[in-house]
Amino acid sequence: MSLPIVYVGADVSKASVDFRLQNQCFNIPNNASGFSRLRTRLAHLEGKALVHVVCEATGGYQNALVDFLHDHSIPLSVINPRQVRDFARSRGILAKTDRLDAQVLADYGAANTPAAQAPEPPHMRRLAALLTGRDHLVASRAQEKTRLQQCEDSWLRAQIKRSIAFFDREIKKLEVQLLELRDSDPVLKANVERLDQVTGLDWRGALSLIGSMPELGTLNRRSVAKLAGLAPLNYDSGQFRGQRRIAGGRAPVRRILYLASLNAIRFNRIFMDFYLKLRAKGKAGKVALTAVARKLLVLLNSALKNPNLSLAN
Repeated sequence: MSLPIVYVGADVSKASVDFRLQNQCFNIPNNASGFSRLRTRLAHLEGKALVHVVCEATGGYQNALVDFLHDHSIPLSVINPRQVRDFARSRGILAKTDRLDAQVLADYGAANTPAAQAPEPPHMRRLAALLTGRDHLVASRAQEKTRLQQCEDSWLRAQIKRSIAFFDREIKKLEVQLLELRDSDPVLKANVERLDQVTGLDWRGALSLIGSMPELGTLNRRSVAKLAGLAPLNYDSGQFRGQRRIAGGRAPVRRILYLASLNAIRFNRIFMDFYLKLRAKGKAGKVALTAVARKLLVLLNSALKNPNLSLAN
C-alpha cells in the first residue's frame, strides 16, 4: 500500500524560511540549525506519509535548503515564481505574505503534483554561477561604453576607459575559469565541442546554452522550443484568428539563440536560405529571426541526442 503524499510549502527568504505543513505554519532560520528543526518537525510523518517540499526559485537563497533536502532524500520541487503567482490569482488570492505564500506553495503542490527534482551536479551549479557573473560583467562594460559615447569631459572619459579596461580583464579571468570547468568534466567538454560545430555558436555560447538549459539533448523538438519560450502559441477567440506569438520560457536561452541566429543567417547557407524564404513570404524581420532561433535550437538539441547527425552547412 502506497503512502499518501503531503506537500509542504516553503517560502524562502535570505534569513528565514516559512513553512506550511498540513494545518501548521512555522518559521525557521535559513541555515543548518534551522534545517535540523525542520527535520524534527517532519519526523512524525515517517512511515505515515511521503513528504514533498515545494519552494520557489529565489535567486540562490533556496540553495541551502535544497541541498539539505537532497542530502536527506526528501523530495522537492523548485517552481518558477510566476507560475505560483498565477496559481494564487486563479484561487482569488491577491494578498502576499510569507505565511500566505507558504500556503499557496503547499496548495500548488497538491493541485499540480510537480515532479521531484534530481540533485544538481556541483559543476553545473558552478557553471550557472560563473555564467551569471560573466553576464553582470558584460552588462556593466556595456553601460560604461555607453557612458563613454555620451561623455565630453576628458578626465571622466579617461576614468571610464579605465573602468572598461578593468571589466575586460575581469571577463578574461572569468572565462579562464569557465574553460577550466569545461575541461574538468568529459561529458560537458564533449557537449560544448559538439555544439561549437554549429555555425553561429562559439564555445562561450555553447557553455551558456548548456548552463541555462541543462535539459538540452533530452527533450523532443516541441518540448525544447516550449521550454525556451520559442514555440509559437495560438491567439484565437471565437471567429477571430490572431497572429501566433511566443511567450514565457527562459530569457537567457532566447538571448543566446538570438545572437547565434544573427551569425547563422550570415554564414550558414541553410539558415540564410530559410531566413530569406520567410522574408520573401512577407514575414517581419524579427518574426523570421525568431523562426531561425527555433530551428537552430531544434538542431542543437538533435545534435546532442544524435552524435552521428551531420552539422555541415
